Amino acid sequence: MTDIRHEGMRIGGQVVFTDRVIEVRYPYTNEVVGTVPAGTAEHARRAFDIAANYRSRLTRYERSQILKRTGEIIGERRDYLAKWLVLELGICWQHAVYETKRAQDVYTFAAAQALQDDGQIFSCDLTHNGKNRKIYTKREPVRAISAITPFNHPLNMVSHKVAPSIATNNCIVLKPTELTPLTALTLADILYEAGLPPEMFQVVTGLPADIGDEMITNPNADIITFTGGVPVGKMIAAKAVYKRQALELGGNDPLIVLNDLDDADLDKAATIAVAGATGNSGQRCTAVKRILVQESVADRFVPMVLEKARKIRFGDPMDPETELGCVIHEGAAALFERRVYMAADQGAKVLYDPGRKGALLPPIVVDHVPHASELVMEETFGPVIPIVRVPDDDAEVMRISNSTPFGLSSGVCTNDFRRMQAFIEGLDVGTVNIWEQPGYRIETSPFGGIKDSGNGVKEGVTEAMKFFTNVKTYSLPWP
Repeated sequence: MTDIRHEGMRIGGQVVFTDRVIEVRYPYTNEVVGTVPAGTAEHARRAFDIAANYRSRLTRYERSQILKRTGEIIGERRDYLAKWLVLELGICWQHAVYETKRAQDVYTFAAAQALQDDGQIFSCDLTHNGKNRKIYTKREPVRAISAITPFNHPLNMVSHKVAPSIATNNCIVLKPTELTPLTALTLADILYEAGLPPEMFQVVTGLPADIGDEMITNPNADIITFTGGVPVGKMIAAKAVYKRQALELGGNDPLIVLNDLDDADLDKAATIAVAGATGNSGQRCTAVKRILVQESVADRFVPMVLEKARKIRFGDPMDPETELGCVIHEGAAALFERRVYMAADQGAKVLYDPGRKGALLPPIVVDHVPHASELVMEETFGPVIPIVRVPDDDAEVMRISNSTPFGLSSGVCTNDFRRMQAFIEGLDVGTVNIWEQPGYRIETSPFGGIKDSGNGVKEGVTEAMKFFTNVKTYSLPWP
């Protein structure tokens, strides 16, 4: 086992420790791999004061260079970052390496977009009331941004909030979850090494009860960007009130398999289904949480899913050959396992379950899942592969798909263009991907959900840069 890391917060260029600490555990063995400070509201308050009183004078070129260099350093330190992603999150090495590559993309896109002037020009001589003037717009940073991130993507999720903030010359204060805080602290040091003034990115750590309210209500925070669970997201919406909020909450994403597919296409759909349900140990808000397959092809499709699930190599997350590691802790694994067997009591058939060991939850294939079961109505955040057989009636399939409180993403497998159009129009979600996992995107494309999946604000580098700025208009005489 690696040496235990004892980390401090990053506040105003200082490394800040506290007497009381929070332990970070490796889910595979439950061993302590690090500690971070149990910060308080006072620590967050100090960070926001520093952020609000700092005015970055970095040019677009300088911001772009810092972001570009950050991506390069992430690539150079891929093995170190991947190791700590495995140790604090428990995902397998392959998935950890993939996350570092995604984060590199975030900084690459932000570096490019920092160079683009985002102003507009409106001529005023367009109507009979016209004048010889021009109206211009420019985007300006806010006082400070408050960012709160979850456990499931300790590097990429943080990067999606930090990179657009830097690109727009903002100052951001981050509170990563207490479950996976170490990677965010490593990222802060990488950004400083790349040339970022420390006032522009600070990291505070602590338990939500001690520090959470300050992250939400601090008067210097003009914007709150939060990714996490629905109850906390709605609590933030109630407490933050007038602040601008990006709330990226849960998902219950379907992969819908329609009945116009031949065996080769069904096999392709099964590959998408299994990869989508097990990637990152199923711990993605956009993971495949329900496979809705039409009755007339289900008997051909299910054995293909089962075959692919049986081939997944699960076990020691540090083994480069492992394809599926742990979920975040044993309690989560036990909950998801319990939901599987609750569904079985309601008539579902468990086709494959090699057995849970602590936080190591194998891919579990469940057929004939009743759609009303907790397994698929709630967000089951693990590598369960639940198959729901649905009627050969597209309108009914859409009704079933739309019947959960969530509305994040979806995938649809069909070769009929008219059906593609119908599902794109008919699904109440933020994203519809045809012949792809629900979570597919590039790091700069718009991403976000509706209903209980979020407040409709899109993330992705491009949209986040807009959200993190205030538009100022000004006009000049123009003969």
